[in-house]
Amino acid sequence: MKVVPVVLSGGSGTRLWPLSRASLPKQLLPLVSDLSMLQETLQRISAWKSVVDPIVVCGNDHRFIVAEQLRAINVEPKAIILEPIGRNTAPAIAVAAMSLMNEPDALMLVLPADHVILDVDAFEVAVKSAFVAAEEGYLVTFGITPDSPETGYGYIQSGLAIDGAKDCFEVAQFVEKPDLEVAKDYLERGGFYWNSGMFLFKPVTFLAELTKFSPEMVAQVEASIKNSYQDLDFMRLSEKDFMACPSDSIDFVVMEKTDLAVIVPVSIGWNDVGSWSALSDVNAKD
Repeated sequence: MKVVPVVLSGGSGTRLWPLSRASLPKQLLPLVSDLSMLQETLQRISAWKSVVDPIVVCGNDHRFIVAEQLRAINVEPKAIILEPIGRNTAPAIAVAAMSLMNEPDALMLVLPADHVILDVDAFEVAVKSAFVAAEEGYLVTFGITPDSPETGYGYIQSGLAIDGAKDCFEVAQFVEKPDLEVAKDYLERGGFYWNSGMFLFKPVTFLAELTKFSPEMVAQVEASIKNSYQDLDFMRLSEKDFMACPSDSIDFVVMEKTDLAVIVPVSIGWNDVGSWSALSDVNAKD
């Protein structure tokens, strides 16, 4: 099995201002160790036998910081793709998927660059559990088993088990960030998981579903790649074409609409460090 990590390193982490800011967002900061969160994301999967060189998608302003941070941990990326402007997660993932169409046997492991995962072994087991479903043409997401009635995350409800795919379940529904009472109900009922924003699927599967639900996005991403050019170590997407691309999340444009969504529930010590209180949760106390 060949797994290509697709690391999304856009965004500015505004809730961690003033430490995280537009010129130096949280994923490029050493918030929980001596390594930046981007470096942590890449290093935690570097020893997995199935993993090959990653694709990193980032903003133009951060290109040299990203390249230097990769060099510092001896990671040679398959590509560093520069977005001329942020267009949310669906176009970024589509760009990576299109760049992998000449590798039909590969699976894409989509990872935001700003997450903490404390139990790396459990995460590897979960990803391996998702292989069968992804190979069979499902779009797999990883749902975090909640340990509190969190109102800051969206939730995913699991449905029936997928035949022949251990620990994989149909997605019954995606739900928006709830209020406290609803979140408490989810926790008591079980079967609801925090939406982690991590995915595993074949590039061709994702693009087929994206074409079904947003052909305009696919057309603009294709144009931005067709008119891209190489600049040193970076692939520069066409600014004109990419700016004309609709801005949508993968959840909204694909995962909430497709019949192929599958969830793998996980308990991996996950945190998206989206606020100062979340940062306090994952750091040692004095």
